Amino acid sequence: MTDDRRSPPEIRLEARVEAFLAASPIAVVGASADPGKFGHRCLAALLRREIPAIPVNPRGGTILGATVATELPPGVLAASLIVPPAVTVGVIDRAIELGLRHLWLQEGSEEPRAIERALRAGIEVIHGGPCLLIELARRSPARTETP
Repeated sequence: MTDDRRSPPEIRLEARVEAFLAASPIAVVGASADPGKFGHRCLAALLRREIPAIPVNPRGGTILGATVATELPPGVLAASLIVPPAVTVGVIDRAIELGLRHLWLQEGSEEPRAIERALRAGIEVIHGGPCLLIELARRSPARTETP
């Protein structure tokens, strides 16, 4: 049900966020083993809500019990990017190559030319302010146990 008091851009954002969250598994590019880092918090928030997520970090290893992919892996439909803009460029190139449908660039990850390339390739891109953690909190309660 939509709220008629909201402006059309807010309604469109709502639909884009819902589509992103439904496109699992979701790659978390820039996932970190450090609980103080935003990449760790994003991965943990998805996993607490039982949303399939794959951590991606060139260092590999494991984070919250999940094996870390060293690059954006085949088979994902969506990715949240928590990386510097210079890294975003390569990740978006790989996303286009793999045919991802959704990208969410967290604040500080935006690179305008790469975003434009993704949009031209038909990828739905959320950027410019919406925060994955806030949107998750608004939509669904987390399980209380950690990851």
